[in-house]
Amino acid sequence: MKQYFVYILASKKNGTLYIGVTNDLLERVYQHKNNIVEGFTQRYAVHNLVYYEVYKNILDAIAREKRMKKWKRQWKIELIEQSNPN
Repeated sequence: MKQYFVYILASKKNGTLYIGVTNDLLERVYQHKNNIVEGFTQRYAVHNLVYYEVYKNILDAIAREKRMKKWKRQWKIELIEQSNPN
């Protein structure tokens, strides 16, 4: 059964945040950490996985990602700190 992940990366504590969606979290984090794909995470050194959620349906994952991207920054930080206080 396929799984999809909505994830948040951070450059450091209280640093720049990036929200994405993927079906292979380990591979995607590897790509971000090693600057394999040019873009936002490479430019701002956003490489640390700080939060993720698992979904069975890609449409649900994409909808969640889009909602989270519209959130206030503080809401994102609070979500991260609930499960990852450090």
